[in-house]
Amino acid sequence: MNTSVVGISTDTPATQKKFDETYGLGFPLLSDQHHVIADNYGVWQEKKMYGKRSVGIVRSSFLIDEKGLIMEASYKISPKDTVPRAKEALSR
Repeated sequence: MNTSVVGISTDTPATQKKFDETYGLGFPLLSDQHHVIADNYGVWQEKKMYGKRSVGIVRSSFLIDEKGLIMEASYKISPKDTVPRAKEALSR
């Protein structure tokens, strides 16, 4: 679909390398250890699970056009829904 895919997480490059070796993602993973990108995209947030509060990544997907503008943003998206939702948005 003439697109580039990049994953970004706050994991270390070594952790990401191991993850990619395990799952063979087929796209680059970038490390945002200090959550600068996550902060700028609004995905570094307080979360609550089983009554416990923590701060971390809200799993999200962004489609960014060639000018750097966000075309589509999906927050709290499940891994299984990421690709189908992106394909749907790209086909519009």
